[in-house]
Amino acid sequence: MRGLLLVVAACLLGPWATARAQDVPLTPQALDAALSARPEGPDAERLADRVRAWFGGRDMLLAGGGSPKIDGLQVAWALELDAPLPADAPAPSVDSDAVHFTRRLTRIGTTQVYATVATLSHGDAFSWHFTHGTRRLGGSQLEVYETHADSLEHPGVPRGVVTAQAPWASTIFAGTTRDWWVYVPAQYVAGTPAAVMVFQDGASYRTWVPTVLDNLIARGDMPVTVAIFVQPGLFAGGRSNRSAEYDTLSDTYARFLLEEILPHVETTVSLRHDAASRAIVGASSGGICAFTVAWERPEAFGKVVSWIGSFTNIASGPSLRAGGHNYQALVRKTPKKPLRIFLQDGSNDLDNVHGNWPLANQTLAGSLAYAGYDYRFEYGRGFHNHRHGRAIFPDTLRWLWRDWR
Repeated sequence: MRGLLLVVAACLLGPWATARAQDVPLTPQALDAALSARPEGPDAERLADRVRAWFGGRDMLLAGGGSPKIDGLQVAWALELDAPLPADAPAPSVDSDAVHFTRRLTRIGTTQVYATVATLSHGDAFSWHFTHGTRRLGGSQLEVYETHADSLEHPGVPRGVVTAQAPWASTIFAGTTRDWWVYVPAQYVAGTPAAVMVFQDGASYRTWVPTVLDNLIARGDMPVTVAIFVQPGLFAGGRSNRSAEYDTLSDTYARFLLEEILPHVETTVSLRHDAASRAIVGASSGGICAFTVAWERPEAFGKVVSWIGSFTNIASGPSLRAGGHNYQALVRKTPKKPLRIFLQDGSNDLDNVHGNWPLANQTLAGSLAYAGYDYRFEYGRGFHNHRHGRAIFPDTLRWLWRDWR
């Protein structure tokens, strides 16, 4: 492996390749190779300049390095000091806030730029900071996952088409307008109804979900499926209606989909109407929204995917207790509904005035188990983001659509 790293470093730092190497973006692997070569003189200066540019500039490195660079399980950190270290002083390190991870940074030549690269484990998640003597600098949250093979484009797999729709002016959410997009798979046959998946906060899914759908539809792991990516509504002036639409426990958002969005899609594409062929997906408040749509209209949506779902008391109302935390009791006390539900959350998720997200999701999962639902709960160590859900999304879809034939 060291031989391979030196070859890569030679390509990056060799004099004959220096000018061209300046145009090649750094990656954690390339930086690891370059650090292993222990560059000196002009080569070290060039590498330090490239690291500065990669991490957002010298001021960013002096302030604490900015966000680490992540490629799969490899993570790169960098920091610049404002003065040379004493000869006997240890190099700065990157440390987890809890006892979990520590790693010394490597000085790049005689510059004041220090960097390191580490390969972490799938699902590793922790908050971190730099330690420089007695000082604590920078820091953020970090979690890493292997990239699922079905999240990558594969040669020969037919590609669906994502089409931006005209901004939608809602009548149910009066005064709001929203962006939205529709994905139609290559296998769709005009006049033959397709399955449906609706994604809340659709802009965050529309750039990468189609690749997963392409791969799974081509393999027969899920049916021919039209995906609809819908943004929350905005009022004139830009005020968002997201929380009112997503966090409220009512059938209003379900009506918006069933009476406005889906009928419009059906003017150009045929969709199935049976609940088993319709799924709804979201994260955070979009996650509880997906659950609420299926809960209120189980005859129209039979499948739910919720990442880091906000099953907490956000929409507390005048009573201060009208929010999504009520689902843990409603699921137990309401006759079982014909739903298949996938939940994901992590132990480092939010804990604030509205509630504790990890506890809320664990409690809801317990209620679903008690009531005999067809459900699955993936609980990791992640924070409040899409990374875990995205990493397992292809397998989530296989589970969700496992008996579609």
